[in-house]
Amino acid sequence: MAKIRVYELAKQLNTSNKVLLDKLAEINISAKSHMSVVDEEVIPVVREALFGGKSEVVVERRVRGSVIRRRKKVVTKLPEAEADVVSESRDEDAAVKSEVKLEEVSDPGPESADKKVVKLVEPAGAKGKVKEGKKAGKHAAKTKDVKVKPEKAEPVEGKKPKKKTKQKRKEKAAKIISLPEIREARPSVDKADFEPSTDTGAKEEKSMPQEVTVGLEGDKISPKDKGKHKKKLKQSHKVPGEDKGFFKKKISYRKKEVLEKSDLYGGKPMTGRKGRKPRRGKVAIQGQKTIITTPKAIKRRIKIDDAIVISDLAKRMGVKGSDVIKELMGLGVMASLNQAIDFETANVIANEFNYEVEKASFEEEDIMRVEEDTPDQLKPRPPVVTIMGHVDHGKTSLLDAIRQTNVIEGEAGGITQHIGAYCVTLDDRQIVFLDTPGHEAFTAMRARGANITDLVVLVVAADDGVMPQTIEAINHAKVADVPILAAVNKIDKPQAEPDRVKRELAEHGLNPEEWGGDTVFVNLSAKERIGLEDLLEMILLQADILELKANPDKQARGRVIEAKLDIGRGPVATVLVQDGTLRAGDAVICGAYYGKIRATLDDGGHRLDHAGPSMAVEIQGLSGVPMAGDEFVVVADEKVAKQVSMHRVQRQRAKDLAKSSTLTLEKYYEQMKDGIVKDLNLIIRADVQGSVEALTESIRKIPTSEVNVNIIHSATGAMAESDVMLATVSNAIVLGFNVRPNSKVLDLASEHNVEIKFYDVIYNVIDDIKKAVVGLMESTYEEHLIGRAEVRETFNVAKVGTVAGSYVTEGKIERSEPIRLVRDGVVIYNGKIEALRRFKDDAKEVQRGYECGIKIERYNDIKVGDVIECYRVEEIKPVLE
Repeated sequence: MAKIRVYELAKQLNTSNKVLLDKLAEINISAKSHMSVVDEEVIPVVREALFGGKSEVVVERRVRGSVIRRRKKVVTKLPEAEADVVSESRDEDAAVKSEVKLEEVSDPGPESADKKVVKLVEPAGAKGKVKEGKKAGKHAAKTKDVKVKPEKAEPVEGKKPKKKTKQKRKEKAAKIISLPEIREARPSVDKADFEPSTDTGAKEEKSMPQEVTVGLEGDKISPKDKGKHKKKLKQSHKVPGEDKGFFKKKISYRKKEVLEKSDLYGGKPMTGRKGRKPRRGKVAIQGQKTIITTPKAIKRRIKIDDAIVISDLAKRMGVKGSDVIKELMGLGVMASLNQAIDFETANVIANEFNYEVEKASFEEEDIMRVEEDTPDQLKPRPPVVTIMGHVDHGKTSLLDAIRQTNVIEGEAGGITQHIGAYCVTLDDRQIVFLDTPGHEAFTAMRARGANITDLVVLVVAADDGVMPQTIEAINHAKVADVPILAAVNKIDKPQAEPDRVKRELAEHGLNPEEWGGDTVFVNLSAKERIGLEDLLEMILLQADILELKANPDKQARGRVIEAKLDIGRGPVATVLVQDGTLRAGDAVICGAYYGKIRATLDDGGHRLDHAGPSMAVEIQGLSGVPMAGDEFVVVADEKVAKQVSMHRVQRQRAKDLAKSSTLTLEKYYEQMKDGIVKDLNLIIRADVQGSVEALTESIRKIPTSEVNVNIIHSATGAMAESDVMLATVSNAIVLGFNVRPNSKVLDLASEHNVEIKFYDVIYNVIDDIKKAVVGLMESTYEEHLIGRAEVRETFNVAKVGTVAGSYVTEGKIERSEPIRLVRDGVVIYNGKIEALRRFKDDAKEVQRGYECGIKIERYNDIKVGDVIECYRVEEIKPVLE
């Protein structure tokens, strides 16, 4: 079905966008702006609503300069005498011929001027017919609409002729419109009605259209208003010389009109010839209103993403950047023109300038739309089981026993530090296992494992009971609304107490079935391979109860379990297919990255052609290392995937820029106060993305207010020379987790004195970072009073100075500790003891109740009655909470 935009329809109907939009709203046709589209079938309905019947469709065509020729495609039938129609038709033919002749003659002589007058006066008898045609109601509506266009033909000498032009325009507009289509649709009616104006309009159309139209209308109206406007009647019978002067006036008026357009923004009319200044000024101001007010409503809506640069926002609103910055300062936000602000701040600023801000919509929602599956398309899928529990309770050992492998020997310290995905086949049925870390630093990994699983196997050691990470795993499973199966491990140990484990789990809402609850408990020993068959049977039984199904016949969709950067293979991601089938060669979007899958491998390293629902596979071919937990979606082609990826990267970059660049006054004040804050810059390199995330979160949780721990860069893969150079300029420490650098990196690090530390257990990383933070923190000092001595006599010794004969009243006076001299409760001096004597012997300390002589180092102003206090300052090293 053909469609047409509102502004094109308004141009065809020769009306403004605003009038047409209002009329469309009245007849219940949806159109929000002039760029909206409507069906062409509604055009007759709109035309009838505007003009009260089937009106004429006007097509504008530029003939020369600003002359407009309008054509009617549909002409309403008006009742006229056939004899009049024939005569009018001949006159129109003559008018067209005379138009061609007039183009060749630029300065017509007296004869041509006489001929013009004859042509004008000759059809005067048909004037009554024109009025009768208007009474019919149809042509009258048309002339009122087109009245604006002949505005250039308005000027006439003198002040009184202004009234004459207003009367002319009502008839003249319709006359000009009917000219070109005389021979196409019912020419007899149009010729009879509009012959006088079309005749002379055709004559003067190419040489000087504006002058001729005004002159013609003056000639035509003069018989009508003989008594009222005598000057108009004289003006309709001008001599050729006067016509030349009038031509010049018309030409100058057209030039001034162009100049007036540049002055529209000022709203002041241009100065011109005397007698015309008020008229032209008035026309210019009216043009300003028509041109400016209409687009304003359309341009007052600004579409942005999550953030926008201030200079760009000011440009799109048409205001100065300094004005926008003033508004931001009024809100307490300090920012420059090149900084970005978030969507909420931009919305507040735009409202101050009477603008609206909308979020730019991207087709990502359409691309990522989830297709609804019918019951016939759904097929059974294997269950996804996540093994969770406290560290060292035997999760990986249990999985090794099920898979008959030895994964735990490959983990540093015997601790799982990655999410492992494995597939086990039992009686032609498959079970997918996810092994999550139990250390407290891997909370995010456990949360992801709980969110993408169908069943949680909670492993609890029978000899250890419920521990903190056990409780955390229970909470993760409850939040994800995933059923829990309790596996009591290590029952082969002598100190094992399975009943104690049941009691402790029951306190957290996991009641055994034998106690009337709904939680399945299985006692087993991974080391002795006891109870493994019972565990697998219970898992399959729970899967049957859940009725797990998926549609394998559509594009794949799933989650990233783990990701890393391999030296030989590039970015590698372990993904879990949750829906559809993943094939080699598919174009995928994976978080902020995209790519075309080059290969899919299972947990044993075997290449697969495809992976169905609930399968965990390793994929290659991505443009970067995605974050663990990101969603991956297969799209139509790589071009679409790249487009979505670039959009996500730009959006994230704008968000980060807005967060880092926006500085409030409060933050600025705090930074000024915290000038003594020290920074500990770190660069983290790990083997997989999950370890990077765990290290980052653990380090950021180190509580300190005196040291800012900044992770300036974190990535997967081996250490590179760029890491060393970044550490050089930022004074950072490089941490490597399960990665090693090559010789070039080590030489570069030693050359620039960059410290590189290597770890394979996450405990050691966190402990060393805490020690480094403590080393940067300032120690506190406490003062302890040791003793007091009262000065009872002073002695002046030559070459020594004043010696205070004192009596120890409290504690003791030690020669090695600092002292202060107090007089009348005011501290006079702080210093050290130069000499302490008991009689003639030097003393190390003097106890309470004894007299002594004290010589204060470099101070002699001692008086009787002063008090000497001896104290000790102890340093208290900071301790992290």
